[in-house]
Amino acid sequence: MGALGTTGLTAWVGIRDIGKPQPGETVVVSFAAGAVGSVAGQLAKADGARVVGIAGGPDKCRLLTEELGLDAAVDYRADDWLAQLRAATRDGIDVDFENVGGVIMDAVFARLNIRARVALCGLISGYNEADPRPGPRVFGNLLIQRARVEGFIVLDHLGRAPEAVREISDLIAAGKLTPLETVVEGFEQLPTAINMLFDGKHVGKLMVKTSG
Repeated sequence: MGALGTTGLTAWVGIRDIGKPQPGETVVVSFAAGAVGSVAGQLAKADGARVVGIAGGPDKCRLLTEELGLDAAVDYRADDWLAQLRAATRDGIDVDFENVGGVIMDAVFARLNIRARVALCGLISGYNEADPRPGPRVFGNLLIQRARVEGFIVLDHLGRAPEAVREISDLIAAGKLTPLETVVEGFEQLPTAINMLFDGKHVGKLMVKTSG
């Protein structure tokens, strides 16, 4: 259900096939304490990249750096989140694993380096809005920096699952990747769990455990 399921495959495809981080490059992962983001960040770290995670709240930011081994974390709920992002990406951004969209994506796009790659995985900040948001405010920077943006859906890549599972399993066994999950007990808590997807009160893969 988590790192060895479609969650892990999604992260793996975005990092391996689209982002392709190189040692020493800077990778930014938004929603980095979530199911996909937490795996994506650790995969990039295993590649030798410098990884910056964006998450909500100091506890999640500490988790990213102290438990998952990311190099820096940006608290998007803090008033100075943009300054945090700039400080954490002084040399620009080479790879963006994008899960959020909105103002956070705009801020990341503004700091892309030449030939940057953007793996467009999700736009969760706008999922509850009645009207679609306008496009990126700094869209022109994609042209100036000759960046590549590729959206992807994991269902198109199910044939890669065996390869992804092998690599992720090896990293888990070697202690280089820590799966994250939040388990809510009881089927009756399903509405609560669904709301947790959008209120930021979980880390990693969110699951509901039912009896027998």
